[in-house]
Amino acid sequence: MNTLKNTAQSFFNHVEPAPPDAILGLNEAFKNDPNPEKINLTVGVYQDENGVTPVLDCIRAAEKRLIEQEKSKSYLGIQGSPEYASSVQNLIFGKEHPVVTQARAATVQTPGGTGGLRIAGDFIKRQFDQARVWMSSPTWANHPAIFAASGLVTKSYTYLDADKTGLDFAGMKESLSESRPGDVLLLHGCCHNPTGVDFSVDQWSELAEWVRSRELLPLVDCAYQGFHKGLKEDVAGVLALCDAGLEVMVCSSFSKNLGLYGERVGAMTVVAQDRSAADAILSHVKSCIRVNYSNPPRHGAALATIVLNDAEFSRRWQDELSAIRSRIKQVRSLLVSEMNSRTEVDFSFIERQNGMFSFSGLTPVQVDQLRNEYSIYIVGGGRINVAGINTRNIGRLCDSIAAVL
Repeated sequence: MNTLKNTAQSFFNHVEPAPPDAILGLNEAFKNDPNPEKINLTVGVYQDENGVTPVLDCIRAAEKRLIEQEKSKSYLGIQGSPEYASSVQNLIFGKEHPVVTQARAATVQTPGGTGGLRIAGDFIKRQFDQARVWMSSPTWANHPAIFAASGLVTKSYTYLDADKTGLDFAGMKESLSESRPGDVLLLHGCCHNPTGVDFSVDQWSELAEWVRSRELLPLVDCAYQGFHKGLKEDVAGVLALCDAGLEVMVCSSFSKNLGLYGERVGAMTVVAQDRSAADAILSHVKSCIRVNYSNPPRHGAALATIVLNDAEFSRRWQDELSAIRSRIKQVRSLLVSEMNSRTEVDFSFIERQNGMFSFSGLTPVQVDQLRNEYSIYIVGGGRINVAGINTRNIGRLCDSIAAVL
């Protein structure tokens, strides 16, 4: 570690550039690529057929109402808007679920899902110093860094089968045999990032009982609610854990399902055994927030609250989400058809995966070749953002992939 030392030149001359982010760095490289036919399948944002990340109509309407009615830009409380927290709980658990009716959940508003994960990490470190965080291999590239930044030890469990296209549920449980009681198990609620490979409903139920037997604390990253089957269906895993009587932590986000990427609208929820425990947890979580970002941004959460609590806006939102899901599924089917017409490799697994991402099976060498020779940008592990594909670029994309296979 370098010590802070003033010289005749500068405090900072010795500082070397940090390596670029594994995903966002690729996005910068894409922007600097002069090829007019370049294709970007890296960053996890939804794009429509025209390659645009749209503002949803329900958000435009909510923003108009907010501008007309908002009276202050004052700070929110440390935990954020109470109305927003209630809306988040109702969306995840349902208004009549015992978690909600018995006030067993403590929810705080956070700057995106990433902010929620970091606050969860800080809380875990303070309360369970020896806990290790187990995450799937592979997982979202930022997961290990977030928990390491909180001072936690991270471990990996088996997730994919030998073909890297499906789930190895037995292998997952076997690799977690080294977990200790009190360890944290990080799970993806749906639309697993980066693979698109999810648990079935039956596997979630089995997993809940298995987690109980191992005395693990489940932490669910719920970033894509509504992007697989629907808003209710996509939290079946969270509900299976809660219905099994487990204490659960949930980090959620409206970046994807409300298109509020740049507004940074997220939440962290802890489900406890009773209301008094939830209140105590909230007090400690608030202390983690206070020394981090003090209080969350107001605007995006206000928009989400309007949409979730207005029946007409909510209906419009669900219609828009349905259209997004349909487009993603159509692109998956088209990609499989186009690839299977060009190569002997069977790409049908892409239709069995869920959400925006797919683990393509491309090797790091093939990914480099696609970038260097064809200006096609894919994350090094072979993850592609299916929503970045459209009818204008799919032909060139599939020709290029076939060329490097």
